[in-house]
Order: sequence, then C-alpha cells, then structure tokens
Amino acid sequence: MKKTLVSALATALVVGAASTTFAAANPFSDVPRDHWAYDAVTQLAADGVVEGYGDGTYRGDRNITRYEMAQMTAKAMAKGDMSASDRALVDRLAAEFADELNNLGVRVSNLEKHADMVKWNGKLEYTYTSERPEGTRENKNEYVFRLEPTAEVNDHWTVHARLDAEGNSMKDDTNSTVGLKRAWAQGDYDKFQVKLGKMELLSSEAYAAPGAIVLDADFSGAEVTFGKDLQATLQAGRFNLDGTYNSKVFDLDAELQKDGDSYDRGKTANYQHIGLQYNKNNFVAGLGYYRLGSEAFKDITKNGKEKMNIWAANLGYHFDKNSFLSGAYANNSSIDSSDGGSKWKKSYQVSFDYKGAESEDKGSWGAYVAYRHLGLASVYATQDGALFGSKGVEIGTNYTLWKNVILSAKYFKGKTLEKNDEGKDRVSKLFGRVEFLF
Repeated sequence: MKKTLVSALATALVVGAASTTFAAANPFSDVPRDHWAYDAVTQLAADGVVEGYGDGTYRGDRNITRYEMAQMTAKAMAKGDMSASDRALVDRLAAEFADELNNLGVRVSNLEKHADMVKWNGKLEYTYTSERPEGTRENKNEYVFRLEPTAEVNDHWTVHARLDAEGNSMKDDTNSTVGLKRAWAQGDYDKFQVKLGKMELLSSEAYAAPGAIVLDADFSGAEVTFGKDLQATLQAGRFNLDGTYNSKVFDLDAELQKDGDSYDRGKTANYQHIGLQYNKNNFVAGLGYYRLGSEAFKDITKNGKEKMNIWAANLGYHFDKNSFLSGAYANNSSIDSSDGGSKWKKSYQVSFDYKGAESEDKGSWGAYVAYRHLGLASVYATQDGALFGSKGVEIGTNYTLWKNVILSAKYFKGKTLEKNDEGKDRVSKLFGRVEFLF
C-alpha cells in the first residue's frame, strides 16, 4: 500500500483536493511542483492531514502503515465541509481502519464530535404487562419506535429531542401515534451544565434497578447542575399531571371536572426542585426537595392547600463492581397523616442489584430484588413492577441476547395500601420487554 496511492489520492478526494489547483507553498523537498500529486499533497499538508518528516521530505514512495492511514482518516473525519460523495468515502475508510481508529482513543472521539453535526440513536421495543389486582386481570401488548437525534450547535451547546411512535395495542393492531416527547438545548461547561426545554424528569434514586420512587417522567422548564462528585441540581418549570395519582383511591379527573373552567389549569402543576447527590468511593448519597402546585391537590392535602412538598433521601454502597445495595425514602409532608393517612404520605424502596446487561456485550446480564412501597410521595414513580398505591416484593432480570438486543423481565407481588370495596388487597404484576437498540 503506497502512500502516493492511498494518502495522496484517497484522502485528497476526501477533502476535495484532487481536482483543484492550490496556491499553498511547497512543504516537501521531494515533491516537485510538476509532480502529478503536488496539488493534493500540498493542500493535505496545509490542512494538517499529512505532516511529512523532520528533514522536510514527504517520502511518498514508502509503504504506509495502517496506523498512519488511520491517523489521516481521523483527521479527514474532522472536516465538516465535505460533499456527500466525499463523506461516503470517509465512511468507507473509517470502516476499513475501525480497529486502528478505536486504538487512537480520545483523540479520534474528539474529532468525530465535529465530523457529524447530527447524530441519531433510537430503539424499537415491545412490552407485555399483566396487572393482577385480586380477582381481576388486565393484559397489555405495546410497542414503541423511538428516535433520539442530537445536533451540535457549538463547542458547548447541543440540541436534543425524542420522538416516539407508540402502539397501544398490538392485539387489536391499532395505528400508532407519533409525538415529540422531548426537545431541549444543553450547555456543557467545565463546572456546570444547563438544560432548557422539555426534558427528562428523573429523581436521583433511580440509579437503582427498580427505578425512581418520586419521579420518572418529563417536565418543561430549566435545569442547572453544578459539581462532579458532589452535584447540586436546580429545576423549575411546569409538570403535566396526566397519569399521576390515577388510582381507585384518588380520581383527579373526577375532582377537577367539578371545577369546570379550572380543569385545564389544574392538570398542569408548577414544579421546583433542589437536590444534592454524592457519588464517590463506592458510596452514593443524596437529599432532595420537590414542590408542586396545582388545584388538583386541594382534596388530598392538609387544609385543602394547592401545594405538595416532598422530601427525599437516598443511600447506596457498591461492594464491588457487580454488587450494589441501596435504599430510598420520600415523604409528602402535605398529606394529612390522620385516619390512616400515614401509609399514603410516604414512599420507599430497598434494593440489591447484581451486575446488569450491557447493550454492547452479548451474554451480559443482571438481576435485582427489592421491596417497594409507593404512596403519595410517588408523584410519577417507575411502575414497571410495583404499582402506585401498593407495597411488596419486586424482582427483575435482564439479558443481552445479541449485541444491542436486550430482554427484560420483572415480577411484583404484594398488597394495595387500601382494600377495595370487596375487602381484597392482593396484587401482582408481570412485565416483559425486548429492546432493539440502534
């Protein structure tokens, strides 16, 4: 593989240098001006793609190594003004020298950041659930096709989005609905991060496998995070209450309908949060305060107030890289604790996690066991297993069947926090999912 053929031709085409005459000065004594590759070589040198040797020569007749070609390919990947055909050639070179590029590590990663201004990730997932309150059963088969584009704005700012096409019933073969679920701008700086728009709202205890006990949803507003090992987070915005507290105990839809014109305003809450989270030396610990305001809360709070104040704490310890023990507790101080209300005002979980499936690692797997209690401190908790208004044991496992194909299964068995009209309180749930990531 001669350097004149691979570097001066292939890479010259990549940067659009092969068909243009350049005025750059000759950097190499052994490439005369009348050489057929002169224009390409001088422009490649001006662009920093080739450097030559310390004695001022190019040595174009020397066999090139794969590592040297990978270095030039990496530099070509960093150019952002290529035509579609040139970009296709870069992609072929990158595929050919993938191993060498990977060995270049961070240097190539930084170059690739600018090589493709818009990147797409996504997945297709199928989910089966079977909720089984004592004496009844509700089965669902659902699918989601998700696209998650990321676009670079400048060295600090990126724009993110999430689009979901959801099918609520595979059994009935109903048409899917497509919606923009999230869209936010993100600024990453040395000591802080800023997010603006509609984004993920995930309470900090969600690092454990069972998920969050306070919030696992989205909100529209702003978020600022400071620090590294000890992080402080500030959030403020608006939060849609659809689906929250939707149980046989509290039917918010019915309550809001009584107020007529205030229905729409009551369905969306003002939201603020401040939190501290520490993660270093095998320890995880955090404190958080969540405040929500809406007319929807008047009938379930003390003295008919429209505010909810939730305090939360979490603690965890990594015994090694595979084993993790954690606990989380949240208390809704706005809920009346009299007449049995104390069991509703709190939420908590204790979990032991072992390993975890990695999408890139075929055959990797994980499992967990947890005890969960989801009361009114759970505004919108993760409910793949345990349901809102219930308590009991949840177990789960996941497995990477093939690269980027993950299987998950969960089972919950417990009791509802209050008995139904027939005096029954037992409940269970089955959950299964397959995800195809791309």
